[in-house]
Amino acid sequence: MHLVPADRADRRSIDGHRVCEAIAAIGEAGRLRTWADRFSLLADANRLALLVALHRTGPLAVSDLATATGMNDPAVSQALRLLRAAGVVAGEKEGRVVRYRVVDADVRGLLEHCVG
Repeated sequence: MHLVPADRADRRSIDGHRVCEAIAAIGEAGRLRTWADRFSLLADANRLALLVALHRTGPLAVSDLATATGMNDPAVSQALRLLRAAGVVAGEKEGRVVRYRVVDADVRGLLEHCVG
C-alpha cells in the first residue's frame, strides 16, 4: 500500500493493491477540480443547450442562440460570459456580430459522446 498517504496509513483496508490502484486512478486534486468545474458548467440545462447547439451547428450569434434555445438574449449573453471565462467557448467578431463556438476539446468530446 505504497500510495496511501501517511494520514490514512492506519486505516483498515481489505484489498490494499486495489486501494493503490484507486489512488492512482484518482490522480491529482487539481485535475479533479478542473473536471468538477467542467461538469458544473454542463450541469445547467440552459448552458448545456447552448453548448449542444454550438457543437452541432458551429458558430452562432447570441440572438440566434436565443431563438434556438428559447432563452432571452441577456440570459444567453450571461451564460456565454461564464462559458467564455472558463475557456469553453470563444467568440469571433465579424463586423458588429460575434459568433460563438466551442473551443475546449475535452468538452467537445463530452458533447460528442452525449449527443453524437
